Amino acid sequence: MHTSLNFALQLICEAYEREGSSGSKFRYHDLYRAIKACIAQQEIPPNWRLPSTRVLADRLGISRTTVNTAYELLLLEKVIVARAGSGYRVMSDTLEQAEAIPAGGKLPHPYPALSALGDSVLDNIGLMNRAPDVGIPFKPGLPPIDIFPINRWKNLLNSYWRHIRSSDLSYGQSAAAEHLRQQICNYLYVSRSIRVNPGQVVVVSGSLQSLYFIASALIDPGDRVVIENPTFPNVQAVFRSFRAEVHAIAPDREGIQLQGKNDLRNIRPKLIHVTPSDHYPLGIRMGMERRIELLRQAAACKALIIENDYEQEMANVREKTPTLFSLDKEQRTIYLGTFNRLLYPSIRLGFMVLPPHLVPVIKAFEEHSHRFVSPSLQMVMGQFIERNHLYQHIKNLGEVAAERLAVFRQSFREHIRSMELLETGFRGLHVVAVFKEPRSVEQEQTLISELSKKGIAAFPLSNCYTGQSPQTGLILGYSTVSPSAIRHKLQIFREVVDGH
Repeated sequence: MHTSLNFALQLICEAYEREGSSGSKFRYHDLYRAIKACIAQQEIPPNWRLPSTRVLADRLGISRTTVNTAYELLLLEKVIVARAGSGYRVMSDTLEQAEAIPAGGKLPHPYPALSALGDSVLDNIGLMNRAPDVGIPFKPGLPPIDIFPINRWKNLLNSYWRHIRSSDLSYGQSAAAEHLRQQICNYLYVSRSIRVNPGQVVVVSGSLQSLYFIASALIDPGDRVVIENPTFPNVQAVFRSFRAEVHAIAPDREGIQLQGKNDLRNIRPKLIHVTPSDHYPLGIRMGMERRIELLRQAAACKALIIENDYEQEMANVREKTPTLFSLDKEQRTIYLGTFNRLLYPSIRLGFMVLPPHLVPVIKAFEEHSHRFVSPSLQMVMGQFIERNHLYQHIKNLGEVAAERLAVFRQSFREHIRSMELLETGFRGLHVVAVFKEPRSVEQEQTLISELSKKGIAAFPLSNCYTGQSPQTGLILGYSTVSPSAIRHKLQIFREVVDGH
């Protein structure tokens, strides 16, 4: 190994041993703090090359997943950079930043310490799903962005700026927000049979911001939260960051199981997060009897339900199952929706529908965090719904997604022998591929890394699980890739999987 790499490896190993005695529950966090300390103390200088994840994992006797997570945190903070052909290096302009904020964000005397919440957020950042930025195929969570009506959207935006007055550029633009909230109410009534008034609608940047508002308003350390197992990694990260006691319950064919020890009256949670239209990531639809039972048990233990309808239209394209929100007679359900998965992800626009008693506190948190989502974006989105563009786009989206899913399934079965697709019926915009022979989490992560080098993105299925023995596999998006590109990329996918 090159002398500089040996030097960096030795320094990191020594720092890791020191950090390992701090009592942290997370090895990746110890390693992250160790590397950051070496950089902050100028032991590893700018532009210095760092050991590969394999070499560092072998030397420390830990998994490559742990090393990858530590490196991802450092990349996120721009302390290091990944360069093609040369691995990871210390950023050339990050020395001052590393000195100002020492390893792990633990500020020494004379600076104040981080809050308990700040420490908890740092400890749980590794749970967040962050797809490698390697291109579109087969990144989950993407709609068919190639069919988005850009010209219609552009015309609406141009019209907004043509007619706006300078006096409208102040903080007080409420007309756009009111118009969008009313259009969201109309949209929900037509598409999901949800009747609400505009005052119950809060416009946000997406489901993650909704969860942050909800947790801020309701969760104290030690409060119990029930989630599905598996579910969105980001959901786990938010609630664990707020130091909630998380109870993960596996679904059966009817959705989250609520019998025996999983009876909510035994757990006594404060919040229950579910994805009933299309369980993430397995695609199970919660049956009507199970929905009614969930509402009954939630009422018995005075809990609130978060109904995350993350792909509301796609999940209900064939049959219109009533939402928990519309079935709830006690106003204890919070409904989450997003346009990020229907239009395009960078729009960063979603909404939540609140029970009336939660409106004041969530509005207060909204005021504390930011005034509003951009008025121009809200006005254009309101016009997009009002002029029927959204409904037409959703119709086109469903047709294109169904066609591409059929191509993906057929091509996958023809080419990929060591994996199989979970068959749950056509609902969402992703599929789950599992290994026919058991694979470890480390093998799953290595495969994702190898696919990334070939321009193919995937989420690890194991990240969605809570517990010691997660199911391994890949979450793959198919809908934003043309049929010809699907076939081509799956041939590359096969080569990588066979080699792996």
